[in-house]
Amino acid sequence: MPRRARPTERRRPPDRKYANATLQQFNNNVMRNGKRATAEGIVYGALTLAETSTRKPGIDVFETAMKNAMPLIEVKPRRVGGATYQVPVEIRADRRTSLAMRWIIQAARKRPGKSMSERLAGELMDAMNNTGGAVRRKEETHKMAEANKAFSHYKW
Repeated sequence: MPRRARPTERRRPPDRKYANATLQQFNNNVMRNGKRATAEGIVYGALTLAETSTRKPGIDVFETAMKNAMPLIEVKPRRVGGATYQVPVEIRADRRTSLAMRWIIQAARKRPGKSMSERLAGELMDAMNNTGGAVRRKEETHKMAEANKAFSHYKW
C-alpha cells in the first residue's frame, strides 16, 4: 500500500437482474473458482425463495438482511507499553458491508439444508428478522466492544 496517496475507489458495475451494485459484490463473494454463473444461480435462487416465503421483493429482503447484519463498532488490538488492549473503533461503511456479506455467507454455508440456495435464503430471512448466525456474530462483536469501552481512550 502506498504511504501517501489513498488508492482510488473503483466503481463496481451493478448486477444483471436487479441493477444493484451491493448485490453484485455479494455475488462475487459467493463465487468460488471463478464460477460466476453458478454463484448468480445460487444468489438469485435464494432471493426467489425468500420472495415466495416472505411475500416481499427479494431485493428488499437482501437489503434489510444486510442492514441488520452490519456491525457498527469492532475491537482492534492496540499495544501500549508492553500490554495489548482491545480498543473499540468505529467501522468504515465499506468494511461494514463486506463484514456483513462475509458473515451471512459463512453462516449460510454452515447451515444444514439441501442446496446452497435454500441455506442462503434461510440465512437472509433470519438476518431480516434479526436472528441467525450473521446477526449473532454482529451482536458478539458489539458486546466485545461494549466490554472494552474503558480502553476507548487508546484510539489512534
